Amino acid sequence: MNDLIRKSVLAMTGYVPGEQPDDAGIIKLNTNENPYLPSPDVQDILSMVDIAALSRYPDPGCLELRKVIAELHGCKVENVFVGNGSDEVLALCIRAFVERDGSVGYFEPSYSLYPVLADIEDVEKKPVELDARFGWKMENGYSASLFFMAHPNAPTSLTYGRDDIVDFVRGFKGVVVIDEAYADFAQDHCMELALEHDNVLVSRTLSKSYSLAGIRLGYCVGNADLIGAMFKIKDSYNVNYLTQEIARVAILDQNTMHANVQAIIETRKMVSDKLQELGFEVSDSQTNFLWIKPLGLGAKTLFEGLRRKKILVRYFESDPRIRDYLRVTIGTAPEMFSFLDAVEELVNGSE
Repeated sequence: MNDLIRKSVLAMTGYVPGEQPDDAGIIKLNTNENPYLPSPDVQDILSMVDIAALSRYPDPGCLELRKVIAELHGCKVENVFVGNGSDEVLALCIRAFVERDGSVGYFEPSYSLYPVLADIEDVEKKPVELDARFGWKMENGYSASLFFMAHPNAPTSLTYGRDDIVDFVRGFKGVVVIDEAYADFAQDHCMELALEHDNVLVSRTLSKSYSLAGIRLGYCVGNADLIGAMFKIKDSYNVNYLTQEIARVAILDQNTMHANVQAIIETRKMVSDKLQELGFEVSDSQTNFLWIKPLGLGAKTLFEGLRRKKILVRYFESDPRIRDYLRVTIGTAPEMFSFLDAVEELVNGSE
């Protein structure tokens, strides 16, 4: 059967998403989902859906949804592309902007989907290693056809200096995709760069701050010519009718989104302070998760101990650069109190 499969696909390693258990008793802090309910307008729109509409194809251009996104970011509709999750947006960027002999750049460590997307298209990967504190400095003469910049970065939870980003964008000859999945939890964002520079796209998702990971909606903003190229190659009807309607009303309700984000930020600080009291290294998170180094106990030991207590966090054992760290999603306050109690028991050896 291997003769029937592309050699590049046989050779590649696929993306491994976080575990999704069925056990209702598990505290799930491993996939950066938002623990709070989305806008109540989502329930309202679902109750008003005309079931007859499901027999027809959705709007292929997502026009009404794109109008709402354009208004939110102060741009024109032609500057907005909508996809089946931001993962589709990222995949289409490689297909649209990278020739077969081109290359894709990204930071290491960063979102582990980036190299997988490059492998799928069988193009060269040009990773840039972050330093020991997960900061970055681009080497002289670096070039690529496209560069993915997660900002804030995952899994490190950190942002980068604004001046450094602007300097890089101005000097880079290819397309820069600033992946802002966690921007609503951060003190800074780069959306204006997508409207000021012809080679910049900024992508966002409704999976995190809008509590809508289940509907799979992502979008990007940028130069109309880049957006038009992506429309040429997308699936005919890439965003379904229900997703378009839910996303539209959720984006219109900024108050609910910001209230949920603020609750997560406040809980994030409480958990961070407590973990530091326990002697952990905790990065200055700008996301809805914490990037922690459990000194003394060890990341693997803590991961396995929490798992025995039915608390899931994310451990990247296969990557030697980050195997001493854990990524912990910020859940509700009660969930995080349970997490902290479990951590303290494991640290004190009183499991």
